[in-house]
Amino acid sequence: MGFELRCRLPIFGAPMAGGPSTAALAAAVGEAGGLGFLAAGSTTPEALDTALDEVERRTSQPYGVNVFLPSTPSADAAGLQAYRRAIAPFAERLGVEVGQPGWNDDYLETKIDLIARRHPAIVSFTFGLPGRELSERVRRATGASIAVTVTSVPDAVSAVTDGADLLVVQGIEAGGHRSLFTDNAADPYGGAASSLATLLTDVRAAVDVPLIGAGGVMDGAAVMSVLRLGAVAAQLGTAFLCCPEAGTPDFHRRALLSRTYSETIVTRAFSGRPARGLLNEFARANTVIAPAAYPEVLYLTKAMKAAAAAAGDADVPNLWAGTGWRAVTEDAAGDIVARLEREMASV
Repeated sequence: MGFELRCRLPIFGAPMAGGPSTAALAAAVGEAGGLGFLAAGSTTPEALDTALDEVERRTSQPYGVNVFLPSTPSADAAGLQAYRRAIAPFAERLGVEVGQPGWNDDYLETKIDLIARRHPAIVSFTFGLPGRELSERVRRATGASIAVTVTSVPDAVSAVTDGADLLVVQGIEAGGHRSLFTDNAADPYGGAASSLATLLTDVRAAVDVPLIGAGGVMDGAAVMSVLRLGAVAAQLGTAFLCCPEAGTPDFHRRALLSRTYSETIVTRAFSGRPARGLLNEFARANTVIAPAAYPEVLYLTKAMKAAAAAAGDADVPNLWAGTGWRAVTEDAAGDIVARLEREMASV
């Protein structure tokens, strides 16, 4: 299947797992002329089912769904137990216990079955290759184009060989998890860490499928730069984190808008996979020692992050954000898309 950009503007609202992505946000981006995404990763099948129903009720415009592919269970039992001991003081100060390492496949088959009953324009995959069989199953059921999120040229080539219709090219500037196919534990970034501009240029030279550029894009000028580098659209996530339609928790919004923190960092501290967020106390204390073990580390930190969130303590939970976070506004999603359109026209 070839890919057709079915939205008026070359602007995608990125999937942001863990709360920020909502049906209201995806629909608002779509109604404004872009293409919004739901995030199926790190949520329950029941919540995904509700979100799929809601987005199709809210809009007739195209939307996408992003799916996390499961990783191999970690064999680093000693490293996980050492990390469990290291982060115990954070749990103690919040009155909870550190969790036990856990693993699951993020309900992959159940979520695919739910998506197959709907009509997304794009189904994208993060953390690896879906495989031709799964991709074709989704295509047949939904008519969707299949996208794979990549962070390197070799992964881009592998994704096209695997049958991807298009690629989301994720530069190192992007907030949230890096879509590494393999996490190199010896590398703080988990692998190749190219800027979006460099990666788009290199991937464009290596493959012949449509590309979506993601990472640090916050304004219309950046969207136009992405298009000039050969992408058919730009994907923005951080730009929408504080809009009213997003499900971003209040403590996360305050951290972004108050400028309490001064920089971002790529860290495994919260989940066991490299992800970019604001450099808070927990990230500062644990980035160097966190093992490459996803989702096991996610289970270790789950209770303390929930307790911190309930207390409004932004120094312990992850505060995912891209490098352009200082440009975040509280504008409505539709207004953000409209501003991007005006800025694009003036470049």
